[in-house]
Amino acid sequence: MSVEPRAARDLGAHRHLVVSERLRERRRDLGLTQKEVVSRLRRIGVDTTNKALSSLEHGAGLDVAKLPELAAALECTLTYLLGLTDDPGSWQPDPGHWPQPGRSGPGRDGRHVPTVRQPRAVTPVRPPRILGPVNPDWPGSGA
Repeated sequence: MSVEPRAARDLGAHRHLVVSERLRERRRDLGLTQKEVVSRLRRIGVDTTNKALSSLEHGAGLDVAKLPELAAALECTLTYLLGLTDDPGSWQPDPGHWPQPGRSGPGRDGRHVPTVRQPRAVTPVRPPRILGPVNPDWPGSGA
């Protein structure tokens, strides 16, 4: 049995909280009731209830498999639901919303952003040198 590192748990808990808050905020910004969102979800193939949506908005029962459909029903991007941008139409994360490797502390919105590990450097792969006779008739051979 493996133990999940604390930073990963903190980041997961933070994102879970942000998603539940964003679901509720976005629904209210659009002036929709929970019943209307449930109706939209049903039209795109997600069978749910007002009670289930209420639970999602209060941080319980979040199913990441339904995030794309929730974003579609709320006319926003996954990037927005995850709290990586303040623009509901943007797929690109805002600077400062992405956790900084090796740093922990308040994010741009004042909430705690957990530490994440610095990714390992990737060694670039060089294309292989082609050895052999040069064909002077081959375009671009330079011979």
